[in-house]
Amino acid sequence: MRAVEITKPGGPEALALVERPMPEPKENEILVKVAAAGVNRPDVLQRMGRYPVPAGASDLPGLEIAGEVVACGARVTMWKPGDRVCALANGGGYAEYCAVPEVQALPVPKGLSLVEAASLPETFFTVWSNVYERAALKPGESLLVQGGSSGIGVAAIQMAAALGNRVFATAGSDEKCAACVRLGAERCFNYRTQDFAAEVKAATGGRGVDVILDMVGGDYVPRELKCLADDGRLVFIAFLRGPKAELDINELMRRRLTITGSTLRPRPTEVKGAIARSLREKIWPLIEAGKIRPVIYRTFPLAEAAEAHRLMESSQHIGKIVLTV
Repeated sequence: MRAVEITKPGGPEALALVERPMPEPKENEILVKVAAAGVNRPDVLQRMGRYPVPAGASDLPGLEIAGEVVACGARVTMWKPGDRVCALANGGGYAEYCAVPEVQALPVPKGLSLVEAASLPETFFTVWSNVYERAALKPGESLLVQGGSSGIGVAAIQMAAALGNRVFATAGSDEKCAACVRLGAERCFNYRTQDFAAEVKAATGGRGVDVILDMVGGDYVPRELKCLADDGRLVFIAFLRGPKAELDINELMRRRLTITGSTLRPRPTEVKGAIARSLREKIWPLIEAGKIRPVIYRTFPLAEAAEAHRLMESSQHIGKIVLTV
């Protein structure tokens, strides 16, 4: 099969189209003929040598796919050849075929193309597990999404708005802010020209938000604590501005604030399977009802994966970048 591999740690030019043996599904895995694969920040970090591959996972990049099941392991019970699925992969998505644990696959939502479906798993698994499980965002509570125009951001805004939460966001241009509002954010603040902490406090009558989904870290953290409501939760999924921050522990104690976070890829298969079941029950019906929709910024053929990574690193996009196979 054709696949894109990382020839050495480095820039986008380190990605090369090669021939690889087709993977064989393990007893609890399905083999998917890939029609499309989402491009995500962890793929870029892996290419740069900054995101180690978990033991037993494919060294090929690519954490989300959509396509048709062509073979099943001996103990697979959920799927059969011919089923159209999208799936969270442990790696190996940038290829014509990819083996994934059956519990990490979901049916392609009715009305969606395979390209649209490929944009869902990595971001939706991440948002659900962090916002609704770790940070326990409750009905009626409010959410601030940092980087609202990113793939994660557009998923988080739509998911929270569809579930009845009050949503705010930040983005790096007026155009991106307008897109976030169209997707369901009540307000979106341009972090280049506005003080998001002051704006959030003003928009909530001085109360602050209940949960912040953050992929920025670094010097954002003290400002984020200031725009959390009492008993608020700050949840990290990345740290684009650095992994270290200065904290006022007294403020954490006095206002009963919680700081948490997680990474998805190293988690056990059974945990990812539980997230998939929650998504199928709670979120897939909202997608099929048109209340949440994929936001595809641009597609690239598999052979142009390097160009897709260049676009990802430019941060010019609004929504998801997808490779077509």
